[in-house]
Amino acid sequence: MTLVLQAASRESLADLNARLDVFVDQVGDAELEKLGDELFAVTRLLAVQPGLRRHLADASVAESSRTGFAERLFGDKIARPSLEALFAAVAARWSRPLDLVDALEILARNATLGAAEKDGKLDDVEDELFRFGRILDREPELAGLLADTDTPTDGRVGLLDRLLGGKVSPVTATLLRQTVLLPRGRHLYAVAEELAELAAARRQRSIARVATPVRLAPEQEDRLRDTLTRLYGRPMSLQIELDEALLGGLVVRVGGEVIDGSVAGRLEAARRALPG
Repeated sequence: MTLVLQAASRESLADLNARLDVFVDQVGDAELEKLGDELFAVTRLLAVQPGLRRHLADASVAESSRTGFAERLFGDKIARPSLEALFAAVAARWSRPLDLVDALEILARNATLGAAEKDGKLDDVEDELFRFGRILDREPELAGLLADTDTPTDGRVGLLDRLLGGKVSPVTATLLRQTVLLPRGRHLYAVAEELAELAAARRQRSIARVATPVRLAPEQEDRLRDTLTRLYGRPMSLQIELDEALLGGLVVRVGGEVIDGSVAGRLEAARRALPG
């Protein structure tokens, strides 16, 4: 089930994800795993406590009151980065209270995927999630057992662990385990595929699309890859295409960020700077 958000919630989620990307670039995998675990825990609580999420998402309540309430609830239970992420989410505007829960779950997933991103393992995670989703799609009875909230949580998680059998990465296991802990009436095979798509989207952050007017030598590619890895704080892959119109230099795109070091780019910048 694809998440559909109204404008206010969509903008709030985009801002929260942008903030998270900055944090991902600054810390290591252990901090990201902790952030993901704690945000998942908050998500599970708010999912089953409608009164709490209504108050935290109520735009008619002063922002300071909402964040103060969040601090009283969670201040001594989660680490500061998790608390600050929660404050940012509570301070945002949401079209409906459940959108806050959805946003926190997405942040938790992205933080967890960020740990794999740091290790250069997102390809593996994406593939594992997709394959598990296909298994559940072919085995509806199994999917039903994992999603059956009438079965004790420990039993459902134990079944999942036996199915995985240590054959997937820790990040994949965590994401699937959290989905079993909080199925929220969703088809698990669809959630697994959504997680795979989320991993693919995050992987795009670690791909540098390089335009160059001449073919780069292998050592030049290595130096560029090393430079970008240091700059962004995560392993980077290069996708290189030739573009003779650049005249010289490079244009590098990472996600929505563009580094234009081309001759054509500098000439265009100079042209724009000229008085009209």
